[in-house]
Amino acid sequence: ITPGEVACMLVEPMQGEGGYYPASPAFLSALRSICDEHGILLIADEVQTGFGRTGEWFGSHTLGLRPDIVVYGKGIANGFPLSAVGSSKELFSQWPAGSHGTTYGGNPISCAASAATIDGLTEVLPGVAARSEHSFARFAEMKKTHSVIGDIRGLGLMIGVELVDENLDADPAAIGHVKSVGLEEGLFILDCGPKENVIRFLPPLNVSMEDLDRGLDIIDRALSSYEA
Repeated sequence: ITPGEVACMLVEPMQGEGGYYPASPAFLSALRSICDEHGILLIADEVQTGFGRTGEWFGSHTLGLRPDIVVYGKGIANGFPLSAVGSSKELFSQWPAGSHGTTYGGNPISCAASAATIDGLTEVLPGVAARSEHSFARFAEMKKTHSVIGDIRGLGLMIGVELVDENLDADPAAIGHVKSVGLEEGLFILDCGPKENVIRFLPPLNVSMEDLDRGLDIIDRALSSYEA
């Protein structure tokens, strides 16, 4: 494929379903340079990483990426169905007002929910860093006593905890156990990654420190019972 055949590149600042792998700033910088050199548009998929999840408004901000187009969803309206596409002023100026629309676009209730969400996030965002630091520290302590914990990675309150066996291979059975114990104790846990062995830890951005520790304690106990 030659550069002239490529209209755009689409990238997640941090993989969601792929296993919670943050892209490196160096990779994103190189990608930006390639796109600039060949006139290729760079699109950031911020559906999972957007609206405070990584500790800043968007994962692109956290990692120093300046995309041409951004795709938004999920956290944009805090549970109400809404998605959006944003772009640079240069691109958007080429669309005269009224030149594009969607059949059900612009739902007023969802848009009002999004406006309220954005207002609320202004107060919530400053507290994400402390909650993130605390969560990473707790998982690091767990790793000292639980050999099933492999890599711990992520940004903000979007944290992936990989569970592995004695050969450091993926251990999806461990995830199944942790999810089951979590459900019994009132904690809903999701997994991600191609081998389904990564704990997807993403508490509410405004979670209290007490509730944050309650959730972490449940995971700790679940790991202990799995290894017993």
